[in-house]
Amino acid sequence: MGMDQAFLVGKLLIAMPGMGDSRFDHSVIYMCAHSADGAMGLIVNKPAPDMRFSELLVQLGIEAGPNYRDIRVHYGGPVEHGRGFVLHSADYLQGAGTLQVDNDTAMTATLDVLEDIARGRGPKSSMLALGYSGWGPGQLEGEIAGNGWLSCDPRPEILFGRANEHKWTAALRVLGIDPLLLSSQGGRA
Repeated sequence: MGMDQAFLVGKLLIAMPGMGDSRFDHSVIYMCAHSADGAMGLIVNKPAPDMRFSELLVQLGIEAGPNYRDIRVHYGGPVEHGRGFVLHSADYLQGAGTLQVDNDTAMTATLDVLEDIARGRGPKSSMLALGYSGWGPGQLEGEIAGNGWLSCDPRPEILFGRANEHKWTAALRVLGIDPLLLSSQGGRA
């Protein structure tokens, strides 16, 4: 497949039912990087069940200011759980600490962004993920060839919206796919 090397950068990956990896069941992943060396992305629709942003700030010794906005903490993937990755709108750029994925979206993995969010000076839109999803060279291409994933263009409400339980179906609808037709059990809606 003569796939463009930057093929999935800035795209959403949508996990197909029956892909066989429970960690990614019904996941929607925003792709931050994808090259011959592998791929890296953040799951945008799985809230971290036991972690609040305010608790995380306390753990990191960051003091919240008067303009503090609570943001939801997500499970970004199985790699490096202890690290926070903030996916955000491109109105906020921290120089070397920020990876600008496309014109609308960037990712920052330094403490500065958390401090700025806590003080109300952060990006207009953001979501915080603990850990990330990573693939070795050629691995993701193989999973896509095996029908494990579909991809589509991102929508701000899928990246940053609060309705996590609807993001998977919303991403499929971007592609014009009825989620009920994808039931892996066949016949069981």
